[in-house]
Amino acid sequence: MEQGKSGMDIKGMNRKKIYEFLRRSRSVSKQDIVYALQLSLPTVTQNLQELQEKGLLDTAGKIGNTGGRNATAFTFISDAKVAVGIDIQKHRNTIVVVDLDGKVIETLKKKIDFSMTDEYYSKLGEGVREILEKTHTDPQKVLGVGMGVPGLISGDGQEVVYGRILNFTGETCANFSKYIPYRSLLYNDANAAGFAEIWSLHNIKNAFYICLSNNIGGSVLLDNKVYEGDNQRSGEVGHMTVVADGRPCYCGQYGCLETYCSATVLSDTTDGDLGVFFEKLKNGDMESRMLWDSYLRYLSLAVNNLRMLFDCKIIIGGYVGSYIDGYMEQLWEMVRQRNMFEDDPEQFLLPCQYKTEAIAAGAALPFVAEFFEQI
Repeated sequence: MEQGKSGMDIKGMNRKKIYEFLRRSRSVSKQDIVYALQLSLPTVTQNLQELQEKGLLDTAGKIGNTGGRNATAFTFISDAKVAVGIDIQKHRNTIVVVDLDGKVIETLKKKIDFSMTDEYYSKLGEGVREILEKTHTDPQKVLGVGMGVPGLISGDGQEVVYGRILNFTGETCANFSKYIPYRSLLYNDANAAGFAEIWSLHNIKNAFYICLSNNIGGSVLLDNKVYEGDNQRSGEVGHMTVVADGRPCYCGQYGCLETYCSATVLSDTTDGDLGVFFEKLKNGDMESRMLWDSYLRYLSLAVNNLRMLFDCKIIIGGYVGSYIDGYMEQLWEMVRQRNMFEDDPEQFLLPCQYKTEAIAAGAALPFVAEFFEQI
């Protein structure tokens, strides 16, 4: 019995190795796989046949071979499966479809005020159906639907255990997904964005991801996994005190980073359009420049605190992170002035790499990761 179990484990491991190699290499011959993975030809042949039967690879191409006839090219099909992610905010939703590469292949934005009503959840279902119809996606290809929300989520992804921003503490995934005919899970928005960043970076194991969106969150990334804490409360950097007895925060406290560095601090000056704020900043608008300088000062304080606590790389993400690249030198200098060690901020403070709807995409990507694990 143990031998059988061991044999199945080895077979599954070999299939994962082959499929992951195909994903990285895109299009390879059978001999390429045998040589690269040091597997026997019969093992590779059997696994390729099974993957092809599942519709996960294509064999239409050929690879030139100077020693004789052209070899069959086994090609990874990135849209063989997809997952849907939703970024749920107070006044809008963003829905994306991601493929097996983690690439966003379609985006749908909907202006809608959040409410715990049947009408709202029905519109969520309509949005999912609309984007899948727009991409001509076979329902059988959908791995699941993830929803990134501004709240703390139970370990099983089924309940909001703290949701003051939307006043939805206690709301369930069952209600959110009432009109969504696919497996669904809830995710904390910052953790979702952090997961998207892990997916896009292959050379960072430990990091702290700061999600500078309409609300501020953080994600502790340890050994390429999101560390949620004993009570799913880790990374709540938005409620780190940066000014004693400072601005009032919705949480009931004062001086939280949330009140100084949320994206709305900037976008509220341009009728809610963050892109317009950065356009004005780029064009030399003095008021925008003064606000931005103040914003970065508070952000540099938070970054320095996190560096002292975690001694790891810190990634600036979220809505503001999508625009931060051109301003990293200014932020690096502010952080350098605060750091008591000789660390070079350019080596540990990084702009996010996943800039396309990171929360929505990050809510979808766990389904893709699970698929690779179970292949």
